[in-house]
Amino acid sequence: MPRKEIIDRIEKFVEPYRVTKGKGFRLKDIDPGDTRKLKSDQKDEAQAVLAQGVEWLAEEQDKLYAQDRWSVLLVFQAMDAAGKDSTIKHVMSGVNPQGCQVYSFKSPSPEELDHDFLWRTTKVPARARRIGIFNRSYYEEVLVCGSTRRSSPARSCRGGS
Repeated sequence: MPRKEIIDRIEKFVEPYRVTKGKGFRLKDIDPGDTRKLKSDQKDEAQAVLAQGVEWLAEEQDKLYAQDRWSVLLVFQAMDAAGKDSTIKHVMSGVNPQGCQVYSFKSPSPEELDHDFLWRTTKVPARARRIGIFNRSYYEEVLVCGSTRRSSPARSCRGGS
């Protein structure tokens, strides 16, 4: 299938989930069970779309490397056991792992607690030619620390506001 057709097909699936303006966007308005009208009996079609997307991503990674100017950052945020690792594994299966950097943000270390909540993410930016993947992201820490500060006098999280 020609490149243009592959991109058009992928964009058809991606467009409804693209947030270009934050104003007015509400996550509660998104159905987590949405499959873009693919039914369970259309699993072969869904796998074909994924395979085409993986092929396209590998081609784009080659261009990213050749240009030596840009990097890409993917941020995966979800609750435990929500499928972040599996999503990363499947979606990134066609890219060269030497061009990726995956960072998992778990509970903050003592050093990280001594800084504001964004500090640890600035230590690990994706370098030019690379695809950086933040598994969880710092937003979870913001939410956890914010609720901990309000509910616990122990203030187990420090830094940030």
